[in-house]
Amino acid sequence: MSSISQEKLINDFLAHLKNEKGLAQNTTENYQRDLKQLLTFATEQDIGEWNKLADHHLRFYVAQNHRRGLSGKSQQRKLSTVRTFFHYLIREGHAKANPAIGLAAPKTAKRLPRTLDTDQMSQLLDQRSASSAPSSQWHTTRDQAMLELLYSSGLRLSEIVSSNIPSIDWDDATIRVIGKGNKERVIPVGSMALKAIKRWLSVRDQLPLKKQVISCPQALFLSERGDRLSARSVQTRLTQWARSKGLPGKLHPHMLRHSFASHLLESSQDLRAVQELLGHADISTTQIYTHLDFQHLAQVYDKAHPRAHKSKNEGDANK
Repeated sequence: MSSISQEKLINDFLAHLKNEKGLAQNTTENYQRDLKQLLTFATEQDIGEWNKLADHHLRFYVAQNHRRGLSGKSQQRKLSTVRTFFHYLIREGHAKANPAIGLAAPKTAKRLPRTLDTDQMSQLLDQRSASSAPSSQWHTTRDQAMLELLYSSGLRLSEIVSSNIPSIDWDDATIRVIGKGNKERVIPVGSMALKAIKRWLSVRDQLPLKKQVISCPQALFLSERGDRLSARSVQTRLTQWARSKGLPGKLHPHMLRHSFASHLLESSQDLRAVQELLGHADISTTQIYTHLDFQHLAQVYDKAHPRAHKSKNEGDANK
């Protein structure tokens, strides 16, 4: 092996990237920064030749960077730099093996979805504060049914706007929706959501705008013009509701989905129920073989609902 200094080999490699590979200056500078840090590490570890840098050294190097808070993405870039550098060293006869081959950077932890806690959820769903509602009683009744259904069944935004009245099975307390990949999901609906939907259906056809005709007779949720409620309208209404109830930040339909999953798991410890409810498996196929007990899931939902506890406490107080 050659006794050329480590720094000289780095400079030769950078010149190779610039002159032979034609890489942009910004890219070359990124390589330079990564290799300068690697050289500092090698010096600290008393590694005087690149050929003596082994995979266990690099594992320690990665762990050191991880403790310093370096993201998984940055670690991947640094390891890629090392691999490319050692490919060059091997080609030029300055190293026998590439210590970075097969070495993976630690994955960056996935950002947890934002949720509402049970108090915030109760505040959002509390009908007694409907005086602060952002619009007419017709809009309020519709929106409360929509909020309860989003939270009850963990529906996606696309599923809530495409829901149809005939898709509700009142006897089984379920709703049939078309989810991702155009796959059908049949999911339980909690009792409070069913009550809110019945209240909504009793006024649904009384459009607040005069001389408007219902153009989507099967649509569960309508706009005031009589057509199917759009995804954008749902988002706008949720934001208005959050503001009217004094909730911080922007309320997105997916937050209600995440919130219920979190509350359900905390309340029931039933991971299978959460999996089925959110449709994370091919539930339409699974139902054929498992004979899923939807009534049990609906009961789990009712116990998890934040206002269920409040109703019980109020009942005890009135005894």
